[in-house]
Amino acid sequence: QLQLVESGGGLVQPGGSLRLSCTASGFTLDYFAIAWFRQAPGKEREGISCTISSESNPKYADSVKGRFTVSRDKAKNTVYLQMNSLKPEDTAVYYCAADAHVYGLTSEYDYWGQGTQVTVSS
Repeated sequence: QLQLVESGGGLVQPGGSLRLSCTASGFTLDYFAIAWFRQAPGKEREGISCTISSESNPKYADSVKGRFTVSRDKAKNTVYLQMNSLKPEDTAVYYCAADAHVYGLTSEYDYWGQGTQVTVSS
């Protein structure tokens, strides 16, 4: 069974950092495009980052560019989202998604994690 599990969310003060993890089971992430999305209450889902092994530079939404960094750990079959300089407007449920055939910040991905809450507040 193909499954994605996110972890690492929590409460952080503005300007702080968090690292989210997305670990796959049942398949090898290295063969898939991996994207991070977020959804705040009352707002549409936003694609914020995507990465694929065939491209050296991940894509980022303008809203997080320069503050968020995605990386992969092949041995752990895990993708990370390092989030720095967090702002209150980054508060949302964060999801990772994977697909073997699509790539991009707005593409429809086949596999989704359950989401992890990130709250940025003082």
